[in-house]
Amino acid sequence: MRSIQSFLFVILGLMAMLGTVASHNYADALTKSILFFEGQRSGKLPQDQRMTWRKDSALNDGADIGVDLTGGYYDAGDNVKFTFPMAFTATVLAWSVLEFGDSMGPDQHHALNAIRWATDFLMKATNKPDTVYFQVGHGQEDHNCWQRPEDMDTPRTVFAATIEKPSSDVSAEIAAALAATSIVFKYSDQAYSATLLSRAKKVFEFGHKHRGRYSENYAKPPGAVCPFYCSGGIAEDDLAWGAMWLFKATNYDHYYWNSAVNSSKILNHNLHEFGWEGKNAGINVLVSTIVNKDGGTNKSDTDPFIQNADKFVCALMPESPTKVVYYTPGGLLKLQGVNFKHASLTFLLVVYSRFLKEANKEIHCGHVVVKRNRLIEIAKGYVDYMLGNNPMDMSYMVGYGKKFPHKIHHRGASLPSMDKHPAKIPCANNHFFHHSDLNELTGAIVGGPFDNDSYVDDRNTVERSEPTTYMNAPFVGLLAYFNRPPPAYI
Repeated sequence: MRSIQSFLFVILGLMAMLGTVASHNYADALTKSILFFEGQRSGKLPQDQRMTWRKDSALNDGADIGVDLTGGYYDAGDNVKFTFPMAFTATVLAWSVLEFGDSMGPDQHHALNAIRWATDFLMKATNKPDTVYFQVGHGQEDHNCWQRPEDMDTPRTVFAATIEKPSSDVSAEIAAALAATSIVFKYSDQAYSATLLSRAKKVFEFGHKHRGRYSENYAKPPGAVCPFYCSGGIAEDDLAWGAMWLFKATNYDHYYWNSAVNSSKILNHNLHEFGWEGKNAGINVLVSTIVNKDGGTNKSDTDPFIQNADKFVCALMPESPTKVVYYTPGGLLKLQGVNFKHASLTFLLVVYSRFLKEANKEIHCGHVVVKRNRLIEIAKGYVDYMLGNNPMDMSYMVGYGKKFPHKIHHRGASLPSMDKHPAKIPCANNHFFHHSDLNELTGAIVGGPFDNDSYVDDRNTVERSEPTTYMNAPFVGLLAYFNRPPPAYI
């Protein structure tokens, strides 16, 4: 009897420490976070489309150059298809399934569909040898037009990276997405998995052999490609990221390990960065998932990556003397005033916490000792904040909770559906912009609050009110992680 009481006291103590009193329905939020991707679909929609106010769109993408580039995702609230963030979205969604798919329940099926919708397009975008189609649509022309995707008549210009105008960054991210997804489908669809892995190798070699960033080659004319998703600096982080996923997907082919190590040698700064344009933290945490695996690497080889992963954790802990992020008064993690990175950074915390548990390891941030439960506590605090535990008492996920944004920066959500308004809606001067959303983009995570935790439900505050696929992707993983009773994730 005494042992049972002791066990209960331990569990209750851990629950109190982590704030795990059931205040949110993570299963419901998970379902909605995956549903969101159906609202971002481009192309011919399938019969099992659940977000029914969306209809077919962009059915002729690529036709003007004789290439089928239909399908894929619109990245955010606009109607351009940007391959770079789409590939990152697919990589993180695949990683979420690999790590936490066992707690997704029936939603795992929909998560796999969401991944495949992206990778099917990425296969089309890399079908021509030594060519990567990285954008469909003219950035500025599209951003100047508030029009639902079903109606759009802005230019669907296709931009491609070639040997003469290479794109190591986009190519490597596509390779990462295809490699990660090949692992996801390794047992459920072996033919598709093998096809993805074969293409991942080819696209990686293209990016590795022909060095350059597409933002360097397509800076002009201004507004067509840049400044939209044009990465700065170098592409070595993307190449290391792609190589490390190929190392994992090929069952530890050391050609890719060596390639990743060589690319990583100059990546000793910005160890806290993880997003479509910066992979440093992601690389280091990814290595933690292959330490001590059969056929993997020796501990001495992985030590530099693990040390950098520790530094990443120290950069995020509020009590750490080497902290580089900051927290709002209400407790939301922020990085350089940018909202779209907090989900991806927090996702890495829960992934790395698993390694800390397996290795029975704690982290030393100067004089501060950080144990794995602290990573989980920070991550859970973030998830709960975004779902409504914040000074505004509102959810930043559309359709979740009693109070959530109703004027998101999203063309399709703000305009009447084809069912209710079949006539074409013109590009400019439409009067729907300032009204509340006519369609609910269920599950969309918006950028979130200002630094003082306030939020204005205004479509014009783009960084706060616009949802993106690459914010939702890591949030899917976080929700799957917490979609279990507390002892399962402690």
